[in-house]
Amino acid sequence: MSNAEVLPMLEGDSQSVMPCCPPLTERPMTAEEAARAARMFKALGDPVRLRLFSAVASHEGGEACVCDISDVGVSQPTVSHHLKKLKEAGLLVSERRGTWVYYRVEPSVLAAMGNLLALPAAA
Repeated sequence: MSNAEVLPMLEGDSQSVMPCCPPLTERPMTAEEAARAARMFKALGDPVRLRLFSAVASHEGGEACVCDISDVGVSQPTVSHHLKKLKEAGLLVSERRGTWVYYRVEPSVLAAMGNLLALPAAA
């Protein structure tokens, strides 16, 4: 059983997906919103995790077997640890197929991250 908190996001089409927090330029974040966003960015703050996240996000078909993305300069147990941290932060989802685990980034996660850092629309 995991005590990980998945970042909540409102579903919709890719243009209307809202992050757990408002865009930084919209208004000051509440303490709770800042804590949620910090967990997401903390998970991506490690270079190995960022490389793994990028490998999954850019992999053909939008998902990657752990066997296809484990060449990031660390041992397999360390790769598994980092993938677990990305999953706990709500950035990746996984599915076991036979002996392999496949990871994917939900499109709503990328949209939410983009919305959080978006500049206000020009008037």
